[in-house]
Amino acid sequence: MQKRQLGPNGPDVSAIGLGAMSFGGLFGPTDEGESFACLDAMLEVGIDFIDTANIYGMGVSETVLGKWLASRKPQVVIATKASFVADPVRRVDNSEAHLRAELEASLRRMGRDHVELFYIHRREAARPLEEVIGTLSRLIEEGKIGGYGLSEVAPYTLRAAHAIHPCRAVQNEYSLWTRQPELGLIQDCARLGVAFVPFSPLARGMLGDTALPQPTDGFRAANPRFTQPNFSANTQKINGFRAFCAARGWSVPATALAWVLSRGPHLIPIPGTRHAAHLRQWAQAVQISLSPEDLAEIERILPVGFAEGARYGDPQLLAIERYC
Repeated sequence: MQKRQLGPNGPDVSAIGLGAMSFGGLFGPTDEGESFACLDAMLEVGIDFIDTANIYGMGVSETVLGKWLASRKPQVVIATKASFVADPVRRVDNSEAHLRAELEASLRRMGRDHVELFYIHRREAARPLEEVIGTLSRLIEEGKIGGYGLSEVAPYTLRAAHAIHPCRAVQNEYSLWTRQPELGLIQDCARLGVAFVPFSPLARGMLGDTALPQPTDGFRAANPRFTQPNFSANTQKINGFRAFCAARGWSVPATALAWVLSRGPHLIPIPGTRHAAHLRQWAQAVQISLSPEDLAEIERILPVGFAEGARYGDPQLLAIERYC
């Protein structure tokens, strides 16, 4: 497994990380045995960077990780997040009291005294950025976190935050069908030495070897790209990419991840799964070297902007910064 640096003065981690959201049951029922098998497979293929959050299953993902960490005692790098308040109405809270309390709860669930990376899950627009970064810098000084990250932010927020205290990583959605970060964010991360961590690099399951059935419940069912007629149109276009991968003997998810990795040495994608077989399949991405001709053909099949429908519906846009 290749290694990449996790931001300024950050540790070297596997070029591909593991997103642990599905351990919390957000994409269907799961159990500890299945999650443990996936995490064990992660170690086998050389992945040592795990991304979770306090709200993934309302603590379930972190609890599962904590039990696995206690039983295996692996050398891994962990990122977690906080910001969301679910009760009584979902909102974002970047206050020091909230971030500290949620971080302490996350550490207890995972059986750790620190995490290498702690994100604000969303930026609270009304709270001064200086106050938020001040909180995060104090957590760094206290040894609670190795560095801080920002999620779903615009380039201007990264620049402002980094000027106050160096940012370790930015996590935004990025994949063949979500290319917005190319409009300045990936470039600013490179210029500042900040890691860019694409989540959903496999297009929420669309970039698999077989076509995804149209979701009928959960997050994706309300997402415009997964509703008709968009879903069928997107599936048809991605089928062309499947044919491209099959002709070369590559799996679709591994090729999609190889494309993300090719966008810059500071990109560390975090595809999510709870299945060991899926993880072993897409971990092969580091073995795929895309030629200029391959990249040109991928761009022809799935040109920038090919996806039909917005990446989020209006109710899913809480505190996501828009910049184009």
